[in-house]
Amino acid sequence: MRKLTFSLLLVLVTFCSALAQLRADSIFHQMKKVADWQWKTLETEGWRNPKKDWTSGAMYAGMVAWAKVANDETYFKKLIQVGEDNKWKVGKYRHFADDYCVGQLYSQLYTIYKDPRYIEDFKTLADTIAMLPHTEGLEWKKGIHMREWAWCDALFMGPPALAYLAEATGDMKYLDCTSKLWWKSTEYLYDKDEHLYYRDSRYFNKKEKNGAKVFWSRGNGWVMGGLVRVLSVMPKNHPDREKFVQLFKDMSAKVASIQQADGSWHASLLDPATYPVKETSGTGFFCYALTWGINQGILPYKKYSTVVAKAWDALTTSMHPNGKLGFVQAQGAAPDKVTYDDTDVYGVGAFLLAGTEMLRMTVDQEKNTAMVEAVNPAASERNEKITVEWSSVTAQIKKAKVKGLVVEDAVSGQQIPFEVIYTDQQKPKSIVFQTSLTPGGNKIFKIKRTSN
Repeated sequence: MRKLTFSLLLVLVTFCSALAQLRADSIFHQMKKVADWQWKTLETEGWRNPKKDWTSGAMYAGMVAWAKVANDETYFKKLIQVGEDNKWKVGKYRHFADDYCVGQLYSQLYTIYKDPRYIEDFKTLADTIAMLPHTEGLEWKKGIHMREWAWCDALFMGPPALAYLAEATGDMKYLDCTSKLWWKSTEYLYDKDEHLYYRDSRYFNKKEKNGAKVFWSRGNGWVMGGLVRVLSVMPKNHPDREKFVQLFKDMSAKVASIQQADGSWHASLLDPATYPVKETSGTGFFCYALTWGINQGILPYKKYSTVVAKAWDALTTSMHPNGKLGFVQAQGAAPDKVTYDDTDVYGVGAFLLAGTEMLRMTVDQEKNTAMVEAVNPAASERNEKITVEWSSVTAQIKKAKVKGLVVEDAVSGQQIPFEVIYTDQQKPKSIVFQTSLTPGGNKIFKIKRTSN
């Protein structure tokens, strides 16, 4: 009994330590190190796969998220160059979700830069996808994956691409098509008892060495990543939104319950002993999705904060000193072995997506602090006046008083000069400060109390 009590205490201390070590500046610099290593490696060693490939598409998802919080247009220019190199085309096989995963990038760049070339080809394809009847079964035969979302990975490749196009164009038919096809795939591939997805129909009756069903970490990571990306652009009043939210909650509870002691999820979710080493692409997508859920108020911070803190620790301890991300399982369709030296671009994409959400959560959950995010959705640099209502400040900072408040850049810690606007009754009405934002850039600030 003493040994058990000590073990439980040790785990609790580890949880608390992981949370205590989370710092916005540290998260930011870890992300920068990984992103810069990846771009440098691609530029000096070349691309392992085509720039239209699904592997690259997953990386772009993380690189767009990073470019925003980095507030540095250099990263957006790299992504625009990718589009130019691709001539803004999707892949060769038009209805194969892997080949239009890159549409996520094009739509997100169009949202900022408004260049119609960016989405012309993808929109033509999406118009066709939205009109097709999609009546075929999803059994893995007759090349069904070239026409339908018949494997769980496809739920990261296809749905977000169409959803972001809906956001970019304002045409909800793409989002409605996303929902229709998502639930078609879910009815076929989702195990309602385990709250996990089979990779495809070939795995329905397969078993792991321990007799458990085969559920692949990265495959289910893809699903959760795709799920939150669709939810992030789905209007609150969309008729299917609550179904998506409930699915997200169910999967989140299951995934959290099978996290390993090292903070990761191994390649096989239900047979981690057969694959005893952590795997960072699946872990990265799970960390991203769960932290997004916390930030959106869908998942309770108290229940999930230690889960994501441990996951982030598992990811950052997989970084090489030069920024290379290790323990990324090689391309495949099922659980497999992985080592510290294994890496690939989609693992980096997952890491950067997770980091952006961890950065927000870390600031947002800081005591006696109000988080403020400034966003520039335009293609030109802006000097913005940020206005924060006093009621918003007092909602997040107990007994807030003007005296003793400071405004800081959440990453650099630099204090920002601010002005307090008062009502006619000389009561605080708002806090106003200035900042500069690059095209597409975001900055996170915190208003905090330094004294009583």
